[in-house]
Amino acid sequence: MADGRAARHEATRRRIIEAAWLLAEERGLGGWALKDVADAVGMRTPSLYVYVESKNDLYDALYADGYRQLLDRIDRLRVPADPAAALGLAARTFVDFCSENGPRYQLLFLRTVPGFEPSQESYALALDVVERTRAVLAAAGAGRPRDVDLFTALVTGLASQQVSNDPGGRRWRRLTDDAVAMFLAARAA
Repeated sequence: MADGRAARHEATRRRIIEAAWLLAEERGLGGWALKDVADAVGMRTPSLYVYVESKNDLYDALYADGYRQLLDRIDRLRVPADPAAALGLAARTFVDFCSENGPRYQLLFLRTVPGFEPSQESYALALDVVERTRAVLAAAGAGRPRDVDLFTALVTGLASQQVSNDPGGRRWRRLTDDAVAMFLAARAA
């Protein structure tokens, strides 16, 4: 009986997270209230507090969900043996992921929600992505901390330009391979 209740609880929490993502896409990250989420899943607002303690708690659930989505995408990649090709794939995957959903990109990479800090558990997922990126960079001969910083700034910049200036398009996404080639050429010099 307890397992069934736990499964129902988790399924409802999943519906709440999905509803919050939809509202964020429609109205922006800050353009909705918990009442809107409750309405979207067909419950009264006080009942929502059984599943999330506050709006920041829901943002934390969204943050973790976003990073799980990215990690799932990374896990499904067929990574080429050539380190430069693997780095290009990593960059394209990241920029594409960010470009697909502006609010998700903002929450995960821009910290645009005042007062929100991810929990340690959620932030650990972000650190996993950084560590995987660091490993791909190291395999390509660019594993120094400054290389990681430069690379992440480069691909995040492309994603930011895409999300901000050509949502749904490819203007900056199509520059990813050129940016990686420039990065590797500069690193080799």
